[in-house]
Amino acid sequence: MIFPRRFALIALFTACCVGFPAVAMAETGVTDQRILLGQSAAFSGPAAQLGIQMHAGAKAYFDQVNEQGGIFGRKIELITLDDKYEADLAAANTKKLIDDDGVFALFGYVGTPTSNAALPLFSKARVPFFAPFSGAQSLREPFNREIFNVRASYFDETEHLVEKLVNTGIKNIAVFYQNDAYGKAGLAGVERAARKMGITLTVLATVERNSTDVKAAVDQILPKRPDAIIQISAYSSCAAFIKSMRKEGYFGQFYNVSFVGSQALADTLGTDGPGVVISQVMPFPWRVATPLVAEYQKVMKKAGVKAMNFSSLEGYVAAKVFTEGLRRSGRDLTRDKLLHALETINIGNFDAGGFDVNFGPANHNGSRYVDMTVITKDAHFLN
Repeated sequence: MIFPRRFALIALFTACCVGFPAVAMAETGVTDQRILLGQSAAFSGPAAQLGIQMHAGAKAYFDQVNEQGGIFGRKIELITLDDKYEADLAAANTKKLIDDDGVFALFGYVGTPTSNAALPLFSKARVPFFAPFSGAQSLREPFNREIFNVRASYFDETEHLVEKLVNTGIKNIAVFYQNDAYGKAGLAGVERAARKMGITLTVLATVERNSTDVKAAVDQILPKRPDAIIQISAYSSCAAFIKSMRKEGYFGQFYNVSFVGSQALADTLGTDGPGVVISQVMPFPWRVATPLVAEYQKVMKKAGVKAMNFSSLEGYVAAKVFTEGLRRSGRDLTRDKLLHALETINIGNFDAGGFDVNFGPANHNGSRYVDMTVITKDAHFLN
């Protein structure tokens, strides 16, 4: 009777050992205490304010969630790495976040070239990539199940800009764009919109990423004296271009897409700012009649942030939508459950407080919202 009993014990031990991994195995980046997210963005260099502001809004929302107990008892932790708005650094950061830090998801990357550099890495590892601060088509087409975009696309923004200009009789339009994936994505949108409106762009000129050397662009565009110039670059180069053009006696109109970093552009321009137009993909951050904005302002002030802006609001909205996805995923959180949960968020069952988000199994582009703002005196905005 000893052997049968011994065999039974061995069988029980083996079954338990086989069963342990299934019970103990947890999703990467998820423990009973936390959910680990990773963000690579510009926190230094000429585009630093984009990353700083985006992160500030997201952190304020996540901190509030954590103070209230987190999601099913788990606190949301966001690791940040500085890529200085350089693609090679973004790729290295992404590899570190996935392989070394073991993050559950990637959140709030800033920029098209940086997001594009991360794309093959997170796609291969099947890590969710949520709310990049970019409107590029490369993050929308072809469909990638890991990517969720909260903001409108550059196609949406540039079509809105070109239509506004042409419908007011302005057809002599130039484009000043950053010579990289972001600038080319924005230019493609402007060219697409121009064809749709039946006009030909007057002149194109470029600036290198993270550079404010705009002399060549000024020399190309100024002689054409366009009525309006659409800018597809970051705030430092756009401000340098506007200042140089004004100094040369140009008094036409300047139009920018939202990625420029509205508040950073206004602050950098100073007295050259009034009249500069910027398209926006978020609600007006100072209109407290919008429930989302009132909530955002309250949370940001509690976090000790006095200056409100479009970029931090975008970070706040991204964090709010992502957190809703976590809630809908349930207690047994996995990446696959998160993707499924995010796909259930739409205008019929989620109220962000005045900003519509509409995802679905075949649609990971949550918004097409575009509005227009103008810089006024003292680096303020008119909507």
